[in-house]
Amino acid sequence: MTLSNEKTAKQPFKFYTRLHLSELTGLKAKDIVGLLRYIKKVPGSSIYHHTHRFLQIHQYLSPEPPNDFAYWVSEALGEDELGEKLASIDTVQFTTIRGLRDKIASTIEEYIKANPSSKSKFVNPNEEFYFIKTLSFIIPTPYVAHTLKEFADTLDKITIDSIYFHIFEARLRLERGTNDFSFWLGTSLGEEELAGKLSGLDPYTRTMNDLRGAIIKLVRSYL
Repeated sequence: MTLSNEKTAKQPFKFYTRLHLSELTGLKAKDIVGLLRYIKKVPGSSIYHHTHRFLQIHQYLSPEPPNDFAYWVSEALGEDELGEKLASIDTVQFTTIRGLRDKIASTIEEYIKANPSSKSKFVNPNEEFYFIKTLSFIIPTPYVAHTLKEFADTLDKITIDSIYFHIFEARLRLERGTNDFSFWLGTSLGEEELAGKLSGLDPYTRTMNDLRGAIIKLVRSYL
């Protein structure tokens, strides 16, 4: 038991959310070679869409859903081994899109080298991989927290989109290896232990609602 809820943060936590717009890039792959080529050249917002954005679209899947690349390679090309390798990439460890892109590309390159016959497989018409990019628009919400209790109470009010923004997008946006909640708890409220525990939660093995519940339960245990 702590008196953390009586502390006032150096800086209040301002909750944000975001709207997204998905756009076709005009690029599509019909084989593994084409997929690799475009993964290396598409904008980072496309890599984000097919990995992190995919997680939110399919957030009801638990545990750990695959990314778009893993799904297409397995379901359309029939390369189950590569699909498993791509699905097993620990997305949460990457704090930059660049690092994630390089890992996906190298995994495909190594597989092609070990399985050269995979280059001769082509999907049927209308089964091509269409590269999409996500444009995000950040929007402030009316919610602000000055204390741990206010923070806990607000977590129950904000939307899933807001949770997603501060947990998933924050890591890649700020490239600091943690989420917005943990950063604020540790640096502004002085709750380093709680910040560490929250940062240690694996958001990729939970649905968004389960993740919200886990965060609230953890934060309330410090009140």
